Amino acid sequence: MKNALLARCLAAALISITLPAFAEENPSLPLWELGAIGVAVSQQAYPGASENVARGLALPFFLYRGETFRVDRSGAGVRAIKTPTFEVDVGVAGAFGAKSDEIEIRHGMPRLGTLFEFGPRLKWNLGAGPGGGKITAEFPLRGVLDLSDHFRQKGVAFEPTLIFERRSSGGWSYGSSIGAVFGDRALNETFYGVAPAYAASGRPAYAAGGGLITWRLSTSLSRLVTPDLRVFGFARIDSVAGAANQTSPLVQKTTGATVGAGLVYTWKESARRASE
Repeated sequence: MKNALLARCLAAALISITLPAFAEENPSLPLWELGAIGVAVSQQAYPGASENVARGLALPFFLYRGETFRVDRSGAGVRAIKTPTFEVDVGVAGAFGAKSDEIEIRHGMPRLGTLFEFGPRLKWNLGAGPGGGKITAEFPLRGVLDLSDHFRQKGVAFEPTLIFERRSSGGWSYGSSIGAVFGDRALNETFYGVAPAYAASGRPAYAAGGGLITWRLSTSLSRLVTPDLRVFGFARIDSVAGAANQTSPLVQKTTGATVGAGLVYTWKESARRASE
Protein backbone atom coordinates (compact mmCIF):
# COMPACT_ATOMS: atom_id res chain seq x y z
CA MET A 1 0.00 0.00 0.00
CA LYS A 2 2.80 2.41 0.90
CA ASN A 3 4.63 1.80 -2.42
CA ALA A 4 1.40 2.16 -4.41
CA LEU A 5 0.66 5.49 -2.71
CA LEU A 6 4.20 6.71 -3.37
CA ALA A 7 3.88 5.70 -7.03
CA ARG A 8 0.65 7.68 -7.39
CA CYS A 9 2.17 10.73 -5.72
CA LEU A 10 5.26 10.66 -7.93
CA ALA A 11 3.14 10.15 -11.03
CA ALA A 12 1.03 13.14 -10.06
CA ALA A 13 4.12 15.29 -9.49
CA LEU A 14 5.42 14.33 -12.93
CA ILE A 15 2.39 15.52 -14.84
CA SER A 16 3.36 19.19 -14.81
CA ILE A 17 6.67 18.38 -16.47
CA THR A 18 5.60 15.66 -18.90
CA LEU A 19 2.76 17.46 -20.63
CA PRO A 20 3.70 18.75 -24.10
CA ALA A 21 5.81 21.88 -23.77
CA PHE A 22 4.60 25.17 -25.21
CA ALA A 23 6.34 28.41 -26.06
CA GLU A 24 6.48 30.91 -23.20
CA GLU A 25 4.96 34.36 -23.78
CA ASN A 26 7.33 36.22 -21.46
CA PRO A 27 11.02 36.16 -22.45
CA SER A 28 11.99 37.19 -18.89
CA LEU A 29 10.52 34.45 -16.73
CA PRO A 30 10.48 34.35 -12.92
CA LEU A 31 13.09 32.24 -11.18
CA TRP A 32 10.31 30.20 -9.53
CA GLU A 33 6.53 29.77 -9.73
CA LEU A 34 4.07 28.10 -7.38
CA GLY A 35 0.54 27.19 -8.41
CA ALA A 36 -1.91 24.46 -9.32
CA ILE A 37 -2.68 22.43 -12.41
CA GLY A 38 -5.74 20.46 -13.43
CA VAL A 39 -5.73 18.13 -16.40
CA ALA A 40 -7.93 15.47 -17.99
CA VAL A 41 -6.33 12.93 -20.34
CA SER A 42 -7.63 10.12 -22.51
CA GLN A 43 -4.59 8.09 -23.50
CA GLN A 44 -3.96 4.93 -25.47
CA ALA A 45 -3.15 2.26 -22.87
CA TYR A 46 0.11 1.55 -24.72
CA PRO A 47 1.17 1.86 -28.38
CA GLY A 48 -0.78 -0.79 -30.27
CA ALA A 49 -3.58 -1.12 -27.68
CA SER A 50 -7.20 -1.03 -28.84
CA GLU A 51 -8.38 0.64 -25.61
CA ASN A 52 -7.90 4.11 -24.21
CA VAL A 53 -7.81 4.84 -20.48
CA ALA A 54 -9.02 8.11 -18.92
CA ARG A 55 -7.13 9.91 -16.18
CA GLY A 56 -7.73 13.18 -14.34
CA LEU A 57 -5.60 15.03 -11.80
CA ALA A 58 -5.60 18.29 -9.88
CA LEU A 59 -2.48 19.09 -7.87
CA PRO A 60 -0.01 21.80 -6.90
CA PHE A 61 3.13 22.39 -8.93
CA PHE A 62 6.46 24.12 -8.44
CA LEU A 63 8.65 25.41 -11.29
CA TYR A 64 12.26 26.47 -10.79
CA ARG A 65 14.49 27.90 -13.54
CA GLY A 66 17.93 27.85 -11.99
CA GLU A 67 21.11 28.04 -14.02
CA THR A 68 21.88 24.37 -13.29
CA PHE A 69 18.88 22.73 -11.61
CA ARG A 70 15.58 23.26 -13.44
CA VAL A 71 11.97 22.16 -13.19
CA ASP A 72 10.07 23.92 -15.98
CA ARG A 73 7.50 23.27 -18.68
CA SER A 74 9.97 21.46 -20.91
CA GLY A 75 11.24 19.03 -18.29
CA ALA A 76 13.04 18.60 -15.00
CA GLY A 77 16.62 17.86 -14.17
CA VAL A 78 20.18 19.10 -13.90
CA ARG A 79 21.55 21.11 -16.82
CA ALA A 80 25.16 20.11 -17.34
CA ILE A 81 26.03 22.01 -20.54
CA LYS A 82 24.43 25.00 -22.27
CA THR A 83 25.64 26.81 -25.39
CA PRO A 84 23.65 28.78 -28.00
CA THR A 85 23.42 25.58 -30.07
CA PHE A 86 23.52 22.65 -27.66
CA GLU A 87 22.26 21.84 -24.19
CA VAL A 88 22.77 18.65 -22.17
CA ASP A 89 20.75 17.89 -19.07
CA VAL A 90 19.83 14.95 -16.88
CA GLY A 91 16.09 14.79 -16.44
CA VAL A 92 12.93 12.79 -15.86
CA ALA A 93 9.70 11.91 -17.63
CA GLY A 94 6.74 9.68 -16.85
CA ALA A 95 3.64 7.89 -18.11
CA PHE A 96 0.46 6.72 -16.43
CA GLY A 97 -0.15 2.99 -16.05
CA ALA A 98 -3.21 0.85 -16.76
CA LYS A 99 -4.79 -2.09 -14.95
CA SER A 100 -5.06 -5.32 -16.90
CA ASP A 101 -8.85 -5.34 -16.48
CA GLU A 102 -8.92 -2.05 -18.43
CA ILE A 103 -7.34 -3.80 -21.45
CA GLU A 104 -9.27 -6.81 -22.73
CA ILE A 105 -6.36 -8.56 -24.46
CA ARG A 106 -4.29 -8.34 -21.22
CA HIS A 107 -6.87 -9.85 -18.86
CA GLY A 108 -5.07 -12.08 -16.37
CA MET A 109 -1.65 -10.57 -17.12
CA PRO A 110 0.41 -8.27 -14.87
CA ARG A 111 -0.72 -4.64 -14.93
CA LEU A 112 1.14 -1.96 -16.83
CA GLY A 113 2.47 0.22 -14.04
CA THR A 114 3.14 3.93 -13.81
CA LEU A 115 6.50 4.36 -15.51
CA PHE A 116 9.23 6.78 -14.43
CA GLU A 117 12.11 7.62 -16.81
CA PHE A 118 15.45 9.09 -15.79
CA GLY A 119 18.55 9.86 -17.84
CA PRO A 120 20.47 12.33 -20.04
CA ARG A 121 19.02 14.43 -22.87
CA LEU A 122 20.78 16.33 -25.67
CA LYS A 123 18.91 19.38 -27.03
CA TRP A 124 20.02 20.85 -30.36
CA ASN A 125 18.85 24.36 -31.34
CA LEU A 126 18.28 24.26 -35.10
CA GLY A 127 17.40 27.95 -35.39
CA ALA A 128 14.40 29.92 -36.57
CA GLY A 129 11.39 28.25 -38.11
CA PRO A 130 8.38 29.51 -40.11
CA GLY A 131 6.51 32.51 -38.72
CA GLY A 132 9.21 33.41 -36.23
CA GLY A 133 9.06 30.09 -34.46
CA LYS A 134 11.97 27.93 -33.36
CA ILE A 135 13.03 24.39 -34.24
CA THR A 136 14.86 22.08 -31.86
CA ALA A 137 15.82 18.43 -31.81
CA GLU A 138 15.94 16.38 -28.62
CA PHE A 139 17.66 13.05 -27.95
CA PRO A 140 16.73 11.68 -24.51
CA LEU A 141 18.16 8.32 -23.38
CA ARG A 142 16.49 7.14 -20.18
CA GLY A 143 16.23 4.17 -17.89
CA VAL A 144 12.63 3.15 -17.13
CA LEU A 145 11.36 2.18 -13.66
CA ASP A 146 7.93 0.88 -12.67
CA LEU A 147 6.70 2.94 -9.72
CA SER A 148 3.82 0.51 -9.16
CA ASP A 149 6.17 -2.48 -8.80
CA HIS A 150 8.71 -1.47 -6.14
CA PHE A 151 10.67 0.66 -8.65
CA ARG A 152 11.57 -2.40 -10.71
CA GLN A 153 13.83 -1.66 -13.70
CA LYS A 154 11.88 -2.10 -16.94
CA GLY A 155 14.49 -1.30 -19.56
CA VAL A 156 15.88 1.64 -21.53
CA ALA A 157 14.09 4.09 -23.87
CA PHE A 158 15.50 6.37 -26.58
CA GLU A 159 13.16 9.02 -28.05
CA PRO A 160 14.64 11.29 -30.76
CA THR A 161 12.19 14.13 -31.48
CA LEU A 162 12.02 17.14 -33.82
CA ILE A 163 10.07 20.05 -32.26
CA PHE A 164 8.59 23.29 -33.65
CA GLU A 165 7.28 26.00 -31.29
CA ARG A 166 5.76 29.38 -32.05
CA ARG A 167 3.87 32.24 -30.39
CA SER A 168 1.18 33.92 -32.50
CA SER A 169 0.32 37.63 -32.45
CA GLY A 170 -3.17 36.66 -31.23
CA GLY A 171 -1.81 35.43 -27.91
CA TRP A 172 -1.77 31.70 -28.63
CA SER A 173 1.33 29.57 -28.20
CA TYR A 174 1.52 26.30 -30.02
CA GLY A 175 3.92 23.56 -30.92
CA SER A 176 4.19 20.34 -32.86
CA SER A 177 6.67 17.49 -32.86
CA ILE A 178 7.47 14.28 -34.69
CA GLY A 179 9.61 11.51 -33.28
CA ALA A 180 10.08 7.86 -32.57
CA VAL A 181 10.39 5.77 -29.41
CA PHE A 182 12.88 2.89 -29.26
CA GLY A 183 13.24 0.41 -26.43
CA ASP A 184 15.58 -2.40 -25.49
CA ARG A 185 14.31 -5.98 -25.25
CA ALA A 186 13.29 -5.60 -21.59
CA LEU A 187 11.12 -2.52 -22.24
CA ASN A 188 9.47 -4.05 -25.30
CA GLU A 189 8.82 -7.22 -23.30
CA THR A 190 6.94 -5.08 -20.75
CA PHE A 191 4.46 -3.94 -23.40
CA TYR A 192 4.37 -6.80 -25.90
CA GLY A 193 5.74 -10.00 -24.34
CA VAL A 194 3.42 -12.88 -23.38
CA ALA A 195 5.07 -15.37 -21.03
CA PRO A 196 3.97 -19.02 -21.51
CA ALA A 197 2.18 -18.86 -18.14
CA TYR A 198 -0.10 -16.12 -19.53
CA ALA A 199 -0.78 -17.66 -22.93
CA ALA A 200 -4.49 -18.10 -23.69
CA SER A 201 -6.88 -18.53 -26.58
CA GLY A 202 -6.19 -15.65 -28.98
CA ARG A 203 -3.07 -14.73 -27.00
CA PRO A 204 -0.23 -17.12 -27.79
CA ALA A 205 3.12 -16.91 -26.03
CA TYR A 206 5.36 -14.24 -27.53
CA ALA A 207 8.94 -13.15 -26.82
CA ALA A 208 9.44 -9.47 -27.63
CA GLY A 209 12.63 -8.09 -29.16
CA GLY A 210 14.29 -4.71 -28.86
CA GLY A 211 13.79 -1.94 -31.42
CA LEU A 212 11.18 0.58 -32.52
CA ILE A 213 8.15 0.85 -30.21
CA THR A 214 6.18 3.61 -31.96
CA TRP A 215 6.25 6.59 -34.29
CA ARG A 216 4.84 9.69 -32.57
CA LEU A 217 3.22 12.90 -33.86
CA SER A 218 2.16 15.51 -31.27
CA THR A 219 0.64 18.97 -31.17
CA SER A 220 -0.19 21.37 -28.34
CA LEU A 221 -1.57 24.85 -27.83
CA SER A 222 -2.05 27.22 -24.92
CA ARG A 223 -3.18 30.73 -24.11
CA LEU A 224 -2.93 33.07 -21.13
CA VAL A 225 -6.49 33.99 -20.15
CA THR A 226 -5.25 36.27 -17.37
CA PRO A 227 -1.69 36.97 -16.16
CA ASP A 228 -2.14 34.07 -13.70
CA LEU A 229 -4.33 31.61 -15.61
CA ARG A 230 -3.42 29.57 -18.69
CA VAL A 231 -5.55 27.09 -20.65
CA PHE A 232 -3.95 24.38 -22.74
CA GLY A 233 -4.75 21.36 -24.88
CA PHE A 234 -2.74 18.66 -26.58
CA ALA A 235 -3.11 15.66 -28.87
CA ARG A 236 -0.82 12.83 -29.93
CA ILE A 237 -0.94 10.10 -32.54
CA ASP A 238 1.08 6.89 -32.06
CA SER A 239 1.65 4.37 -34.84
CA VAL A 240 3.27 0.94 -34.53
CA ALA A 241 3.56 0.51 -38.31
CA GLY A 242 6.93 -1.18 -38.90
CA ALA A 243 7.59 -1.51 -35.16
CA ALA A 244 9.82 -4.29 -33.85
CA ASN A 245 6.91 -6.13 -32.21
CA GLN A 246 4.03 -5.33 -34.53
CA THR A 247 3.26 -9.07 -34.73
CA SER A 248 2.75 -9.40 -30.96
CA PRO A 249 -0.75 -10.68 -30.05
CA LEU A 250 -0.97 -7.66 -27.72
CA VAL A 251 -0.87 -5.29 -30.71
CA GLN A 252 -4.53 -4.80 -31.62
CA LYS A 253 -4.46 -1.48 -33.42
CA THR A 254 -1.83 0.13 -35.64
CA THR A 255 -2.70 3.74 -34.80
CA GLY A 256 -4.01 5.27 -31.57
CA ALA A 257 -4.61 8.72 -30.11
CA THR A 258 -4.06 10.55 -26.83
CA VAL A 259 -5.86 13.84 -26.10
CA GLY A 260 -6.02 16.12 -23.11
CA ALA A 261 -6.85 19.59 -21.81
CA GLY A 262 -6.33 21.54 -18.65
CA LEU A 263 -5.74 24.72 -16.69
CA VAL A 264 -2.63 26.13 -15.02
CA TYR A 265 -2.99 28.71 -12.25
CA THR A 266 0.06 30.57 -10.94
CA TRP A 267 -0.46 31.54 -7.31
CA LYS A 268 2.92 33.10 -6.50
CA GLU A 269 6.13 33.83 -8.38
CA SER A 270 9.51 35.33 -7.57
CA ALA A 271 10.37 38.94 -8.31
CA ARG A 272 13.80 37.73 -9.39
CA ARG A 273 14.02 36.78 -13.06
CA ALA A 274 15.61 33.58 -14.31
CA SER A 275 18.96 33.86 -16.05
CA GLU A 276 19.07 31.77 -19.20
